[in-house]
Formats: sequence, C-alpha cells, structure tokens
Amino acid sequence: MNSPPLGPEVDPWPRPLPARTPLAGMYTALEPLHRRHADELFEAARGADDSFAYMGFGPFATRDEMARLIAHNAAQHDPIFWAIRPIATGVASGWLSLMDIEPANAAIELGHIWFSPRLQRTRAATEAMYLLLKRAADELGYRRLVWKCHSLNAASIRAAQRLGFTPEGILRSHKVVKGRERDTAMFSITAAEWPSRRDAMEAWLAPENFAPDGTAKRSLASFR
Repeated sequence: MNSPPLGPEVDPWPRPLPARTPLAGMYTALEPLHRRHADELFEAARGADDSFAYMGFGPFATRDEMARLIAHNAAQHDPIFWAIRPIATGVASGWLSLMDIEPANAAIELGHIWFSPRLQRTRAATEAMYLLLKRAADELGYRRLVWKCHSLNAASIRAAQRLGFTPEGILRSHKVVKGRERDTAMFSITAAEWPSRRDAMEAWLAPENFAPDGTAKRSLASFR
C-alpha cells in the first residue's frame, strides 16, 4: 500500500519572538515605537490623509489622537512596532511592524507599514523593510515571510512585488475595515527564496548603485 504524499521534513523547533530593540542601517534607524515619537510622526502625517486610506487607523485629527494609538501599539507583543528615523533628516517619518507571529510554524508578517510622504520612495524606506525582514529570516530563522494588503491597494502590491514577494492569491471578503468590505491580497517569501531577495536588496541599497543626484542606477528587480 502506497503511503500518502507528505510535505518535506523541516526543523520543527519554534522560532524566537523578535526582540523590541533598535536596528541601524546605512540610511535609517529603527527605534521601538514609543509615545515620545508622537510629535514627529504627527507632523509627518500633516496633509497626508490619503496615506491612511487602506490602514485600519488614521488619519488623525489631533496629536493626542495619534499619541493614543502610538501608546497602544507600543505596548503590544504582536504586532511589534518600530518608528523609522531616516538618517538624512533625523526625523521620525513612519512606522512598520512584525506581526501575526507564529513561532511554531516559523511564519511572520511584515505589516502595518505607514510611510509619510517624506519617506515614500526613499532608500530609507526600502532599508527599513529590509532590516526587519533580515532580522526575521537571518537572525531568528523564520521560514515564511508574509505580506498582505487590501486588494485595491495598488501601491502596496507594487511594493510587495518590488521586494520579491510571491503572489499567493486573494482572500475574498476577508475583513471589514472602516466599515467597508476588504478582499486581501496575500504574498510570501519562503526560506528557499529569501537569499536571492536579500542579496538583491543589499545590492540595490549599496551606495555605488546611486548616482550623485540620488537616483538609483538599477532597479531592485534587476538584481534578482
């Protein structure tokens, strides 16, 4: 009698939880989110209501409203939030998190990403995502890196594809966000895919990939 097909054997040990500690790169510093970031982040969010269109929070009418959310998020173990402080400006200009952490399955999501307009499409933004993905995959050994977003969020879908996440499909009628139905687009990077994605990000971020005016000489996808 033939045995039923089974998946490959893997290291079954649960992965460690990410530590709420700072990370530093060439272009940005990630700081564990704290109430002290509220003033800078509220200023970064001024006039940027559309940047919250697909988020479960925001926009924020007052500094105190944002500060309450930041204080709440800073106290969570899942998701774990970091504020993004680009070295070029020295000002906290966005945040992101590691979330839906499954140590037993070695799966973790990069999510709740909010970049203010001053941070969008910068080396600091790309490096911020790279730093957390590297922590999850290389330092902690997670085998499945997840990205999910509203299926109508074209910018987030482009970002996932740019970083090398593989589309997995759509979860239909997945959530209700701000009173509206949301279909969720799912993406992942597996352990087998991660080395090529990491190497591509590192090559794109290298100083020699940028012209004197700051524009990239090659796209990130061209390094894969």
